[in-house]
Amino acid sequence: MDPSTDLAALVAREAVRDLVARYTWAGDGGRSAELAGLFLPDGVLDVGEHGGRWEGRAEIAAQLEAVAERVAAAGGGAGPVRHHVSSLVVDVASATEAAASAYFLVLTSIGVDHWGRYRDRLAVDPGDGAWRFAERRVRVDGHAEGSLMVPGGR
Repeated sequence: MDPSTDLAALVAREAVRDLVARYTWAGDGGRSAELAGLFLPDGVLDVGEHGGRWEGRAEIAAQLEAVAERVAAAGGGAGPVRHHVSSLVVDVASATEAAASAYFLVLTSIGVDHWGRYRDRLAVDPGDGAWRFAERRVRVDGHAEGSLMVPGGR
């Protein structure tokens, strides 16, 4: 095995782990524009049956703001929101492409709110050389009765 390839894969995996963490911190902090900036300009955030498929940074940011407004209107807010991401697996396909999978658990003021899976396609942004989401698929596997974040959870 070529040690330089191993090092490049290790660097890519760490960059992807950092990207996933930054997404989580931006989302939990309500920083929609910052979170949207972690996607390629034409990136996709696909939240499936719980909100649809959002394409491009502007739509991603706008839809996240709409979710925050919906949650606030439903009950004054979710309190602190904390996404816990686990079992992150990163498969590096090349120097500029990777795929990742992870589980998530979300806590809100009601306690455990909802949980599910992330499936990501990632790529290096040719504009600045940073790893970004090309597509993130979010699938909610379940939610608590009274969920503040999942439509219809109340």
